[in-house]
Amino acid sequence: MIDLHTHSTASDGSDPPERIPELAAAAGCQAVALTDHDRLQGVGAAQKRAAEVGVELVPGCELSLEARGTMHLLVYFVEPGPGPLQDSLIRLQQARTERNQRLAARLAELGLPITYGEMVVEAGGDGVGRPHMAAILVRKGIVNSIQEAFDVWLAKGKPAYLDKERLQPADALALAKASGGVSVLAHPMSLEQPPDQLERTVAELAGLGLAGLEAVYGRYDPDQRSELSSLAGRHGLVVTGGSDYHGSYKPDLSVGTGRGDLHVPDSVLDALRQRIA
Repeated sequence: MIDLHTHSTASDGSDPPERIPELAAAAGCQAVALTDHDRLQGVGAAQKRAAEVGVELVPGCELSLEARGTMHLLVYFVEPGPGPLQDSLIRLQQARTERNQRLAARLAELGLPITYGEMVVEAGGDGVGRPHMAAILVRKGIVNSIQEAFDVWLAKGKPAYLDKERLQPADALALAKASGGVSVLAHPMSLEQPPDQLERTVAELAGLGLAGLEAVYGRYDPDQRSELSSLAGRHGLVVTGGSDYHGSYKPDLSVGTGRGDLHVPDSVLDALRQRIA
């Protein structure tokens, strides 16, 4: 069993990177991927701890792409250091920091007492994400839950939402390949496209070098997983899966098991390795 989608405090999770392999080992996983948003900074610490607990750490990240709906790309087998994708991540991180500073100003305008400094403290560094802002809102009694913070203030279309810089799908896929990575479309239902449009989108991405589709996703039911697995098969893509673990920011999801019914076989990782150019 493996888990190919987790987040740490390097982006918008609540646990430090080294905690992810510990949780994977406790769940019985043979391997776990750390896929923080636009960042590889947590990979080193996670790899060190993974070696100590006997779990393989798959280095990776999750990219936000320019598209209708929410399109995220998981990229595996990319290490920190120089490289085409790695260099682009530095630029995206700077753009994210600038967005978060603007967002702090927006929150102040809305009468919500949150500073950028508080966001950094909550995140344990500069990998600030909206879940960190939501946690502060909960702690200050402005909302009752992380979900309420998003529903009322932070989700797309809400008063405190500001968009961030995103890569074009073709560019992201090319950068990943040039850096020795393999790309998978994360939680495809987030695109919110009807079946025929999703079919066309996946076909286009497959033609651009997409390797897999995250069909076995932590929050998907059996019918959705089956439907997406069939979609992947029609386009020659590897059927992958993961929990999308964020710690206390998504408390219903656990590393390795998701909501209790997640099982991604070890063979998926071998299939992805075979797609490395």
